[in-house]
Amino acid sequence: MRILEWKQSSAADRQAALRRPALRAAACVAADARRIIDAVRTQGAAALFELTRRFDGADLESLGVSEAEFAAADDALGRAEHAAIETAIANVHRFHAAQGAPPLRIETAPGVLCERLSVPLTAVGLYVPAGSAPLPSTAIMLAVPAAIARCPVRVLCTPAHADGAVDPAVLAAARKAGITQVFKLGGAQAVAAMAYGCAPVPKCDKIFGPGNAWVAAAKMIVAGDPAGAAADLPAGVGEVLVVADDGARADFVAADLLAQAEHSVDAQALLVTDSAALAHAAAAEVERQRRGLQRGAILDQSIGHMRAIIVDSLAEAFDLANAYAPEHLILEIREPRAWLHRVTAAGAVFLGSWSPESIGDYCAGPNHTLPTYGYARAYSGLSLEDFQKRITVQELTPAGLQSLGPTAQVLAGLEGLDAHAAAVTVRLAALEGMRR
Repeated sequence: MRILEWKQSSAADRQAALRRPALRAAACVAADARRIIDAVRTQGAAALFELTRRFDGADLESLGVSEAEFAAADDALGRAEHAAIETAIANVHRFHAAQGAPPLRIETAPGVLCERLSVPLTAVGLYVPAGSAPLPSTAIMLAVPAAIARCPVRVLCTPAHADGAVDPAVLAAARKAGITQVFKLGGAQAVAAMAYGCAPVPKCDKIFGPGNAWVAAAKMIVAGDPAGAAADLPAGVGEVLVVADDGARADFVAADLLAQAEHSVDAQALLVTDSAALAHAAAAEVERQRRGLQRGAILDQSIGHMRAIIVDSLAEAFDLANAYAPEHLILEIREPRAWLHRVTAAGAVFLGSWSPESIGDYCAGPNHTLPTYGYARAYSGLSLEDFQKRITVQELTPAGLQSLGPTAQVLAGLEGLDAHAAAVTVRLAALEGMRR
């Protein structure tokens, strides 16, 4: 774990310290993702089977998960595992159900009624990565708000193991959260299948969920194609930034850094602190704690992206954090809530020493699908509204048109759009004729 004195670092060193590992090969990744998408569009299901063999090592007979497989998944889990999944679903449901907004109805001027309605997306595709670890928590985070929004078509794709089976916890979580269609597909090929429709996978209007760099690239590609599907947000390789002061516990800080670093070899975990002593203590704790963790091969690489950055003050730490715009921001400082107003760019914030990011990943309630790569400057984490569309409605009475129509006529004249003005004028003339 490299330790940097920010004040003494050159501009190049600072830029390198904050550069996301997964973005370094972005052009190559995007080209690969586009080739996979093109193969699925031209070759159909044959490409899906072939790509699954190539990338996942699974020789499948069918892409869909059967009822027997769902039942076997339920049987494979113990009582405590079922209970944990159900507790997480309940908390996520409680938080997202509270986000529903009533219809908006307001008279902006006499006789001019304006409304806004929320309607569910018709078909949503949910992507649950597998990689080196199954993620039933992601199935929960995507399926629960889709169910609350009442999206009619809800499809989930997740990679199969080499033996053709899907992780039982993912299947159990998906079924408990209301998903009945699950397909054994991963990577950019899963995104392509959901975006364009590829039997038996139905075409979806929007694709949700995190994934590796190829999944993230594929989502952006299909979102830019009118024939494809919208994407929720740029959610790719995980990252965390911990802001800590000299009162923080080094063992807590190290545990939070390692919790993110174990996700993948490209995960990034940063510590920003105004205490040199804490930086060195946390680095030592990282080395001590990593020896007892199972995912050593991944940590051997991801720790290479880990940084402890020493700054002069907490104010400077927050400036750096906002510039980085992390997926997860942990504030292990005295009176963290007093500093919350300084946060302007983060996917999710965890306040204080007793709020590990792991709880947010699994069961607190807010969604763990969050913007990465610095997109937290402009994007938010998933919410119920992401599974809905807002439709506005406008209704004018004759009196309302007479009152507001001349304003529209003037503005149409300023823009040189006489047909716009005429659509008002013809109605005003009709009203005048009715009065005679």
